[in-house]
Amino acid sequence: MNRVLVTGAGGFIGRHTLSPLLAAGFEVHAATSREPRRGGPPAVRWHRRDLLEPGSARALIKSSRPTHLLHLAWFLNPPAHLAAEVNLDWVQASLGLLGAFRAAGGRRAALAGTYAEYSSQPAVHCLEGETPISPTSLYGAAKHGLHVIAAAWARQTGLELCWARIFNVYGPHEHATSLVGAVARALLRGEEVATSHGRQVRDYIFVEDLGRALVALLRSDVAGAINMASGVPVRLGEVIAAIAAETERPELVRVGALPQRPGESERSTADVRRLRDEVGWSPSVGLREGAQLTVEWWRFALAGTPSYALAQRRRREPVR
Repeated sequence: MNRVLVTGAGGFIGRHTLSPLLAAGFEVHAATSREPRRGGPPAVRWHRRDLLEPGSARALIKSSRPTHLLHLAWFLNPPAHLAAEVNLDWVQASLGLLGAFRAAGGRRAALAGTYAEYSSQPAVHCLEGETPISPTSLYGAAKHGLHVIAAAWARQTGLELCWARIFNVYGPHEHATSLVGAVARALLRGEEVATSHGRQVRDYIFVEDLGRALVALLRSDVAGAINMASGVPVRLGEVIAAIAAETERPELVRVGALPQRPGESERSTADVRRLRDEVGWSPSVGLREGAQLTVEWWRFALAGTPSYALAQRRRREPVR
């Protein structure tokens, strides 16, 4: 049987990969530095490990014996993670994990990259292998550096390696300081939300869609860097308006009250032809449905409801 180790499995993205992995026939081992979460799929085998601690990666690989690796663990706390020096520690920890995985007979690994690796131009359509890689943050540079080293080492050792460049993600369990999370929280609390003009164009993907996309990538034989995005350009103003409509408080949004951030791209979108054509995956959740599910989750979270059960009430797509 194929056994997969998911790091960062209790995080925003990682938790949404577990059910699709089980549905795909994997024996799933989930690693988290916190107390293993309750209410998840009962078949998942949890391991509590902090990968930044010396020897932790080797012990984790020994106890899980994975054939596949989905490495999502990293420090993420918008926007502080962009300049955090702990990014350097995560490069070293990730290389140690990858080395232990390969030494134990691991066959295929998918590592999480970021769109922040790409050049920050006024307008950029990110194509794998064509758009310049020129990160402007320590976070983006650390991710890109890890990719360069890991890819060279994988070629040398025969490890199958794919690099998932993740674009803008939203949905249940999103960090409270990210755009969608901050807007949803504030509006549900009856607080005003100040925004810029909102004409910036981005690519947003619902987190459950991303979870399924990562599983499809891991199951495929696609190698190298691949954009993980919806492929649907959307203005930030449209994203905020969709959230505001679901909270029924659109009058609290103050469009244009904030200036645009210096150096911010007007347009940053993803080419997803490899994800669509080679992996064979496409999104199933549009912005309207994603906004509804996101706001519903935040209503439960703000109310302190212990079991949000959103995933159990929502339809599940077959793994593709």
